Amino acid sequence: MAALPSNAQVAVIGAGAMGAGIAQVAAQAGHPVMLYDNRPGAASQAVQGIDRQLGRLVEKDRLDASAREAITARLQPVETLDALGEAHLVIEAIVENLQVKQDLLRQLEALCTVDCILASNTSSLSITSLAAGLCRPQRVIGMHFFNPAPLMALVEIVSGLATDPALAATLYDTAKAWGKQPVHTRSTPGFIVNRVARPFYAESLRLLQEGAADCASLDALLREAGGFRMGAFELTDLIGHDVNYAVTCSVFDAFHGDFRFQPSLVQKELVDAGRLGRKSGQGFYDYAAGAERPQAAELHSQARVERCVVEGQPGPLHALLPRLRASGIGVTERAGSGLLRVGDATLALSDGRLASQRAQEDGLRNLVLLDLALDYASASRIAISWSADTTAQARDQAVALLRQAGLQVTAVADLPGLVVLRTVACLANEAADAMLQGVGTPGDIDLAMCAGVNYPQGPLAWAEQLGVGYTLKVLEHLQHSYGETRYRPSLLLRRIHAEGGRLHG
Repeated sequence: MAALPSNAQVAVIGAGAMGAGIAQVAAQAGHPVMLYDNRPGAASQAVQGIDRQLGRLVEKDRLDASAREAITARLQPVETLDALGEAHLVIEAIVENLQVKQDLLRQLEALCTVDCILASNTSSLSITSLAAGLCRPQRVIGMHFFNPAPLMALVEIVSGLATDPALAATLYDTAKAWGKQPVHTRSTPGFIVNRVARPFYAESLRLLQEGAADCASLDALLREAGGFRMGAFELTDLIGHDVNYAVTCSVFDAFHGDFRFQPSLVQKELVDAGRLGRKSGQGFYDYAAGAERPQAAELHSQARVERCVVEGQPGPLHALLPRLRASGIGVTERAGSGLLRVGDATLALSDGRLASQRAQEDGLRNLVLLDLALDYASASRIAISWSADTTAQARDQAVALLRQAGLQVTAVADLPGLVVLRTVACLANEAADAMLQGVGTPGDIDLAMCAGVNYPQGPLAWAEQLGVGYTLKVLEHLQHSYGETRYRPSLLLRRIHAEGGRLHG
């Protein structure tokens, strides 16, 4: 089936930020749009707000004045549900409450034509449950936009157990015609994004709880080494801890208490204290007027490095070598097991083991572990940890090497997988499990994470770049260190590694 024609009537229920944003998207695509809210006057106020936003685009020369007028003219606020009876597509964006949404869908089914598509913008509720009890459950589907809807590209097209596949194809094509990047997904807890993204928050929260480093340092590492747009603490402060914690609890409960999705006591304490982030003025950071933003911790060195030795193939760290040479450091390459040596220090990319454990097991003295970076050629910061027997002189030599190459160096406690590495490995693991369970194709999963939450790279593509075997090894070491099912590797990663295949095709 093709996309809905531009003259098809669209109705949006709920005139809050999300509903108004969806209505704007549909109107900009040429559809006549009815906007309804059960609060008297709310729909009219929302249309006025949309017009003001369009006006700002006109002022910035990003929209013609005539286009603004045409879009606003297509937006019709209505005061009763009965006015929506002739709509071709109804999208509800009301409160995230299963019973309230079910009641609304029953009303709409009785009111609308038999061909009307009933779509929910739910971010976490089961489409199958929403459709249960309706006479035409095949007409119910999820159309999950991301906030703010006019700006965010991703739309998850969510099929419940009864959803007509042709309907999913129609809404997929419709979302594309609206200028969005749609993905297909099944109605499972969290769909793609809210499921796969859980480790991004969870690992930083755990690292903070275990004293790895402070919030500012952990956030800076995810941004400046991992390439993420925001760190976990600044992002949850922006989202709101009440919202983020509630989604985590919802996914955790829906998976029957699977510890992979376990909520954080650190975040619960913030919620209990009313420190919800930016909207309350206090979260992990203080947003009061004049409050100073804490800076990431850095290590410094007065030493000067002339040369280093690379033994064997250092894996992803190989991308660091041109940077070392460009900084005037002589790099000697010889056979070995993938280590870098400078002075008394032995440097290695983390493999998920504690530095002290790896030093003991591999017989390495003065071991300094380096964290993963998205691109060692352009990263501005790197995390390091070291074994208990590493001397101050060896640490200083390692820091000097990295600083000379233009990297800011942040120390973290000796915890498995450091910061970026364990976060990426856990994201890839969750994405692999979603792929294994048919929640989405590898292409859709990676697209969803890039377009929906601005990841610098899809987690499955990242795992392939690092090597499925290496990703699997990191997870196995994390699981061994913690002794928890939270880090159990996905069966799909094990199978792909055993077969010598690829996650993408």
